Amino acid sequence: MKSELFASENLARQAEAPGMTLQNSKCVKYAVNGEMHARQGSMVAFRGDLRFERKGQGIGGMLKRAVTGEGLPLMAVRGQGEAWFAHEAQNCFVVDFEPGDALTVNGRNVLCFDATLSYEIRTVKGAGMAGGGLFNSVFTGTGKLALVCDGSPVVIPVGQHQPVYVDTDAVVGWSAHLATSLHRSQSFGSMIRGGSGEAVQLMLQGDGFVVVRPSEATAQPAQG
Repeated sequence: MKSELFASENLARQAEAPGMTLQNSKCVKYAVNGEMHARQGSMVAFRGDLRFERKGQGIGGMLKRAVTGEGLPLMAVRGQGEAWFAHEAQNCFVVDFEPGDALTVNGRNVLCFDATLSYEIRTVKGAGMAGGGLFNSVFTGTGKLALVCDGSPVVIPVGQHQPVYVDTDAVVGWSAHLATSLHRSQSFGSMIRGGSGEAVQLMLQGDGFVVVRPSEATAQPAQG
């Protein structure tokens, strides 16, 4: 049988070492040797002896809550084998954490991560009940985190004297040590006339970076 479907870049190969790699731009491959964590329902295929367990009250003592402010259930994957993870054909990116690194991530952008990473749900300081959610996920430690993004993200540097303002519905994540607050960018008169659609943003200050996606989040359909 012949087809472009069977091109070498589409073929799954045996993993050479435990851990995660990009299968392609839309899918992450994880060679499991013990335990890892993933977004519930994100597994698209696996082989080997693996068990998938939904965790209602935290995974391995690392989670203070089982779901983020954006309603993201997580699962533990245990055993020996290989699994592939994806979410709605969104672009996948692997972030490699070194000692001292800390990243704040919107829960809707988390795909999977190493069990060696510490994970905590924290209130976004100064953000109140912003559209992006009151809670975000803060990752620290050493290991890898796979993120998904609807489209190609934009990484914007944040300088000490040059704050960056981001739409709370478009932000993916930012350096965890940045200071956050809400910024109102339209006048009361503009609001009376119907508004610009860009009333309030999240202001980030300090020294680091922020990642935004090229679209605003849309409401998810109710699950029946």
